[in-house]
Amino acid sequence: MKQVEPFVFSTRVVGYPILFVLLIWLVFWFEVRFNVNLNMYGVRPREITGLRGILFSPFIHGDIKHLFNNSVPLLVLSMSLFYFYRRISWQVLLIGLLITGLLTWSIGRPSNHIGASGVIYMLAAFLFFKGVFSGYFRLIALSLIVVFLYGGMLWYVAPIEPGISWEGHLSGLITGFGLSLVYRKNIAKKPRYEWEKPEYNEENDRFMKHFDENGNFIEHLPEDEVEEIEDKESETVRYKYFYRENSKKDPKE
Repeated sequence: MKQVEPFVFSTRVVGYPILFVLLIWLVFWFEVRFNVNLNMYGVRPREITGLRGILFSPFIHGDIKHLFNNSVPLLVLSMSLFYFYRRISWQVLLIGLLITGLLTWSIGRPSNHIGASGVIYMLAAFLFFKGVFSGYFRLIALSLIVVFLYGGMLWYVAPIEPGISWEGHLSGLITGFGLSLVYRKNIAKKPRYEWEKPEYNEENDRFMKHFDENGNFIEHLPEDEVEEIEDKESETVRYKYFYRENSKKDPKE
């Protein structure tokens, strides 16, 4: 089992987030290289065709600055998600992406909302509130790091700057908080005792053999008595004496 861990760590924790960011850069390169504008595939609120932006908008960015500003936090937050919440990481990412896009479509202004900012806000909110709800010191530390690095993003959930989709940011924040409530009990903790481990087998547990089928305690097991006898035999020192007749006779005889 331990031999598989390095592979899981490299693909899930590092590989998938890097692949996600590279795909975003590839889409931007495609737009620049072939002089194509994909903004029309963003979230267009309250329009049926605008629903396609729920899936496409996170991969579309307006310029290189917009792309770079989203790439770094997206990489850091998604790696944190895949490392600390491996079992629910894909659920949080995919469900969060869909709900964030749907909320943006519901409350957004009539415009094309593009960029991965909504997903970033969703991840930041989920990691922060999930760490607080868990009471697990490592996750609380992660929450404090998230606040320290990206706490300034909270200002952009309000319409303080034209051209920025604050609706998408607010939608991501709400979605991340909601998911942290839904998955508040799904915390992967390291097993403290042998019987909590997946490979535990009660039949091989020496302590459990001291109980019969009715739950009565057996002080001495038959196999223990055999081992005690073997131990005593191994500790017994035996001496063997051999008499050898002297082949040379005494000259005085």
